[in-house]
Amino acid sequence: MTSFAERLPKVELHLHIEGTLEPELMFALADRNGVTLPYASVDALRAAYDFGNLQDFLDLYYQGANVLQKQEDFFDLAWAYFTRVHRDNVEHAELFFDPQTHTDRGVAMGTVIEGLTAACKKADEELNISSSLILCFLRHLSGDAAVQTLRDALPYREHFIGVGLDSAEVGNPPERFTEAFDLAGAEGLHRVAHAGEEGPPEYIWGALDALHVERIDHGVRCLEDAKLVQRLAAERIPLTVCPLSNTKLRVFDDLSQHNLPRLLEAGLCATINSDDPAYFGGYMNDNFVQCQQALGLSDAQLRLLAENAIEASFVDDARKAQLRASVQRASEGA
Repeated sequence: MTSFAERLPKVELHLHIEGTLEPELMFALADRNGVTLPYASVDALRAAYDFGNLQDFLDLYYQGANVLQKQEDFFDLAWAYFTRVHRDNVEHAELFFDPQTHTDRGVAMGTVIEGLTAACKKADEELNISSSLILCFLRHLSGDAAVQTLRDALPYREHFIGVGLDSAEVGNPPERFTEAFDLAGAEGLHRVAHAGEEGPPEYIWGALDALHVERIDHGVRCLEDAKLVQRLAAERIPLTVCPLSNTKLRVFDDLSQHNLPRLLEAGLCATINSDDPAYFGGYMNDNFVQCQQALGLSDAQLRLLAENAIEASFVDDARKAQLRASVQRASEGA
């Protein structure tokens, strides 16, 4: 018998598609593209997925991205994600992608976007999973580089719905990227940003006030600032929380210490997401089930988290109504 946490329909809003690169696919793509990996086997690579902090993870993450070179590679990457999360009852996903990780290696912008878009289209047609792409800027690079990246991507504007800000947070405040986010706003793109994971609550303020974001990715350190919590609650600014990722990267020493229940108690629009599941050991069902077990979440709280994600998504009202009806049906069958 599957649990309510497992069969609950889900919306994923914080997912780095490059972070779904499983070791088996990484080796397959390396072989296809003639790339030599510094690991003797899939098992040796998987054993390397033991991170002390965000930077340790990012070093391996960028190394793995080297195997992504052709349009078919990006298609295969995204299609593998969709087929995997179909088993977790994910019905809508908004995927982050990092073009600078690839264009800085000489991969064309169109190669990245068109490969991912083809997989999104197939997922909609064959798996009934709707999806959208969000272009993320690497915050360890310059604000000028972010502006140029967005300009380079605008010929493919129809294929992505928003921009985000990710990579190493500490020492890279949001205000450095005001110009890029202003340009995105002028283009009618949605705006989100990572803030308050390893960085302080001040980065959340900066993302809201300088970048005018509609969602905060992570945001778990908001509880350190009571005024910030009040604002997030009053304005219904969603938090795309990634519990297993937070634990893997030592934001919390143990999942049982995660502040997700406190975020809900504060009236915040918190959601559950998987972040980089190939590296952090958990897709959506893993996050929901393990949170329920470690944090004592009730079925009602799990449903609230699912409904929060629908509210926080960038789909139209008709699609939101479909997703809510799906959650309602699952709840009635609990």
